[in-house]
Amino acid sequence: MLAPDWNEYKILGTGDGLKLERWGDITLLRPDPQAIWRATVDYGKFDAHARYERDRRGGGKWIVHKPMPEEWTIGWREYKFAVKPTGFKHTGLFPEQAVNWAKTSETVDAEVGRGRRPRILNLFAYTGAATAVLAKRGAAVTHVDAAKGMVERAKKNCTLNAVPEQNTRFIVDDCKKFVAREIKRGKTYDAVIMDPPSYGRGASGEVWRMEDDIFDLVKLCACVLGDAPIFFLINSYTTGLQPQTIENILTLTMPRGTVEGYEVCLPTERSVPLPCGCSGSWRCK
Repeated sequence: MLAPDWNEYKILGTGDGLKLERWGDITLLRPDPQAIWRATVDYGKFDAHARYERDRRGGGKWIVHKPMPEEWTIGWREYKFAVKPTGFKHTGLFPEQAVNWAKTSETVDAEVGRGRRPRILNLFAYTGAATAVLAKRGAAVTHVDAAKGMVERAKKNCTLNAVPEQNTRFIVDDCKKFVAREIKRGKTYDAVIMDPPSYGRGASGEVWRMEDDIFDLVKLCACVLGDAPIFFLINSYTTGLQPQTIENILTLTMPRGTVEGYEVCLPTERSVPLPCGCSGSWRCK
């Protein structure tokens, strides 16, 4: 599925393990492990503002070629999101997720149109693009992430979009522990979104591995759904994890409904989709 309706983001070239992107007025050249074909453009001719270069230890840094702001905003549909390059090659925004923002927006619009204010739990919620989009449309979104800095950036994205404060609740916490406590408290939600990392460590040294732990987490989160749930969405950037795998997990853990696994992609300058991970969704109908 291709990310729709970007008016200030565009891929200008791909290949040789790189992608050249335009983020508003800023052009960035970043590594991309999926772009293993030969480069479709001469990257040097575009005079990018900055290039991310990896080092031998697995990290890397941005090499700035032209003056550029530390942070700026770009638009998708009627929304604005803050963009800020990080030391891990990311920018604080994943444009390919517009696929899921569009799909879940339609569901929220339908619920709001019926006079219902859906309660959505957004786990591993990062800088909160999905939180801003869905809360702006009238959902009550609980945003959970273990990184305080990411939660602060999520608040900024909500402010950029004039999201009513009563539509959001921000929690800095371990996602699995938070869900377990919500279940004990008898709290329920109408929908769950999660974007778990491939690997991570908790504050007490707990190790998270996507392939080992995702099934049990989804099964736990199914218990926090209310009597009339509307959707459950999983995003994954774990290499080798196929859409069918996520579809199978949802089929085995969710109530009866419609389950779909799909690859999330971005359009490129040659009209070939650039793979950017995968998602799986469950819907009640």
